[in-house]
Amino acid sequence: MGFSNDDVVLIQKGNKPGEPYVITVNCPDKTGLGCDLCRIILEFGLSITRGDVSTDGKWCYVVLWVVPHCSSTNVRWASLKDRLLSVCPSYSASFYFNQQSGQSSNPPVYLLKFCCIDRKGLLHDVTEVLCELELTIQRVKVMTTPDDRVMDMFFITDNLELLHTKKRRDDTCRSLNAVLGDLCISCDLQLSGPEYETLQQGVSSLPPAVAEELFCCELSDKDNLSQALTPDLTKLKMASVTIDNSLSPAHTLLQIHCIDQKGLLYDIMRTLKDCNIQIAYGRFSSTTKGYRDVDLFIQQKDGKKLVDPEKQSSLCFRLKVEMLHPLRVIITNRGPDTELLVANPVEISGKGRPRVFYDVTLALKVLGICIFSAEIGRHLTSDRQWEVYRFLLDESHEFPLANSRARNQIVDKVRRTLMGW
Repeated sequence: MGFSNDDVVLIQKGNKPGEPYVITVNCPDKTGLGCDLCRIILEFGLSITRGDVSTDGKWCYVVLWVVPHCSSTNVRWASLKDRLLSVCPSYSASFYFNQQSGQSSNPPVYLLKFCCIDRKGLLHDVTEVLCELELTIQRVKVMTTPDDRVMDMFFITDNLELLHTKKRRDDTCRSLNAVLGDLCISCDLQLSGPEYETLQQGVSSLPPAVAEELFCCELSDKDNLSQALTPDLTKLKMASVTIDNSLSPAHTLLQIHCIDQKGLLYDIMRTLKDCNIQIAYGRFSSTTKGYRDVDLFIQQKDGKKLVDPEKQSSLCFRLKVEMLHPLRVIITNRGPDTELLVANPVEISGKGRPRVFYDVTLALKVLGICIFSAEIGRHLTSDRQWEVYRFLLDESHEFPLANSRARNQIVDKVRRTLMGW
């Protein structure tokens, strides 16, 4: 017997203005489902205030309380429901007899190319339009010419899978023209060709010293304030991850206590997904004095408890790094120019973190800093792949880029925007 969509994903509005929306997911289970749900919720500009999850290994029940990151966020709840449904395993009875991989073919990549007169905040305004239209930025190449014109190339995929239609393409260009106004010189959107692969291969490689600083995972006292994205050192040291095997005969209890931040539950869930850890029961508590407590009863992929001390230590360390080090932000010199670099780990599935480009361009817009050029690429270290965002910044009177204090202010603003502080 099958189930209707309303049985699988239900979104309920709070009883009073300002109260969280409640998202309920009731469907067959799969490893990493929690990560997929949290990723989509983060992509829609929502924060998870608390949550509960339970499963018997075949069927799961998830309840998440969510609120917009900011009051101006316009959430398309119907579209959110469709996106959440898209990652739920088949909810027909045949699921148990013919379970297929949830991986779908790679969506087609489209090239959005436009030329316009430059102005402060332009790149963020364009990014905001693309987010509202549920278009995901895969790669970007932004160049500013000496006569203050901008040539932008956005390689995008469509979460609604409608860009093959002329109406969807026309609506996208119309929305961009509404934001750019008279500054827009030309706008074109079409299926990408070999230039997409060329762009991926042509992304500048990172100098070894810069890569070492950006991807270092050690949380030494020196790194605490410069790399770990936390407001202060005291809160950083209070983060803890512990494992207890005494409370359940079949499951390992994983307990996490750390400072609250945007995407926290996503960072925890993607780490467990990448480590092939299954969650039987979990609770994500409400914020208490700026901190979160997460209790998870987990098993390994083979259905056994996590008893090996080495595996326990490895998982605890990995989780702590991902909570304290979810994104890397530095400013460095690139020849005569000043470059802002932001990096985040890529899931084993190949997906990067949502809304990073949006948040970075927002922070720079608020500071009034113009972006001379921007690009997104991938970087492979010894143990994982990273998504790297690179921005060449224009000099400004408010933030002289040769000044270390101004640089620190830029990095701090970008970090706090990324982490929702």
